[in-house]
Amino acid sequence: MRKFRRHISLVSLVVGFAALVWAQSTAQISGAVRDQSGAILPGVEITVTQTETGIKRSTMSNETGSYVLPNLPIGPYRLDASLQGFRTYAQSGIVLQVASNPVINLVLEVVQVTETIEVQSNAALVETQATGISQVVENTRILELPLNGRQATDLMVLAGSAVNQGAATSLSMNGGVRISVAGGQSFGVQYLLDGARHNNAYDNLNMPLPFPDALQEFRVETSAMTANNGGHSGAAVNAVTKSGTNEFHGDVFEFVRNYKFNSVNRPYTTKNESLKRNQFGGTIGGPIMRNKVFFFGAYQGTTTRQDPSDIQSFVPTAQMLAGDFTTYASAQCNSSGPITLRGITNNTVSPAQFSKAALYIASKLPKTSDPCGKIIWGTKVKQNEGQGIGRIDYQRTATDSIFGRYMFTTFKATPPYQLSPENVLTTSVGGRDNLAESFSLGDTHLFGAGTVNSFRLAFNRAAVHRTKADFFSGPDAGINMYTYVPHYMILSVTGGGFNLGGATEGEYRNLITSYSA
Repeated sequence: MRKFRRHISLVSLVVGFAALVWAQSTAQISGAVRDQSGAILPGVEITVTQTETGIKRSTMSNETGSYVLPNLPIGPYRLDASLQGFRTYAQSGIVLQVASNPVINLVLEVVQVTETIEVQSNAALVETQATGISQVVENTRILELPLNGRQATDLMVLAGSAVNQGAATSLSMNGGVRISVAGGQSFGVQYLLDGARHNNAYDNLNMPLPFPDALQEFRVETSAMTANNGGHSGAAVNAVTKSGTNEFHGDVFEFVRNYKFNSVNRPYTTKNESLKRNQFGGTIGGPIMRNKVFFFGAYQGTTTRQDPSDIQSFVPTAQMLAGDFTTYASAQCNSSGPITLRGITNNTVSPAQFSKAALYIASKLPKTSDPCGKIIWGTKVKQNEGQGIGRIDYQRTATDSIFGRYMFTTFKATPPYQLSPENVLTTSVGGRDNLAESFSLGDTHLFGAGTVNSFRLAFNRAAVHRTKADFFSGPDAGINMYTYVPHYMILSVTGGGFNLGGATEGEYRNLITSYSA
């Protein structure tokens, strides 16, 4: 029995902690109600209405005149307060942001006839309930600030004390970023999406966030965080996807980047910029049943093509393959002056002494007309990305609301060697075939004026598949060796030579799935 009780206590602790975390995708309004003389007013009926969806939430002020309206979806609101014998109070222009806790104190005036005092205000609500430092990046800035690649995570640096340390490794999901906040580790940042954990369990970086048109807003909390975000030492990023309203809304977009639209690089060059990137998609949302059921859907596709020439390598020339290294050893090919190759008389050697494996590998290398063996080349890029989001919100009753959201992100990159089979040097970069999925189901139920239950069920999956280039291995070249990866090898010729294969670009699969409740 004692062991059973310990288990129950552990489960209660976990569920209690989870409830604190899930509440962070919503907001809260609290305050106190008094009359003109400053006396407290219990029993005042206070109602807030989300003006875009018509959803209402009501409560009563308690014996101390205080009231709390927790777990409110973000967005614009109107507040009404009424008590018999007092003028009805109404305030509009209230905009709730993610994880905000504004205090709105009300003063009701005594009246003999029915009157209503309406306050219209768009002023920012002051946060007085939390001591932490945080910054909200709202939808206007997400959409209007320039974003190369349309990655909303780039805007995290607006919160201050945040430094982008670059993209995640090739073993992680695309879209993950290493951001250090206030000198902390990049894996010390907690990510939440719609109140559910959104960290990649592989490296604790972020799962892909929604593209700008599908993201309502996000908050970055950087210091003095509450216990809700106590699981991570660096920062907490709380993001919310868009949802449907009583009005149909949506957009269609396409962003194009290629040499026809780009500015000319300096110094001026006759070669056109090879990058071609198209980002296209759209969003749509609206009512399924007014004031009750709403939907939102969004998709973005990204295609990237590039044929750069930005890598310099040195490969054997025809003269060197004939056994003559005279030019290679001359001052023409060595900035420090002519050199003498050890063990070679007059810088020449009989081709019969060459290794057959070396000749096999050399036969696969690209040809060069440069007397020193220099070639300029690049790895072609062919990438296709896609992201889709679907969300349903259901106000089942006045005291119960449900939502469900699913998001997927795909990333496919063709190995450059498949695009340039004539150049085996491109095997140093592999391909990608990745899929990330995120699902969240939530229910918020009001049991009374002071009791609210918020439940979240979350699922995250990151399937990473790094595909290798398929060329030849050591045994294929005639080397007596064992290889556990067929048709693949890693070879590095130092001293400004060339590389085949890549130590971090071989075949790799990783499937990470996490659940939260």
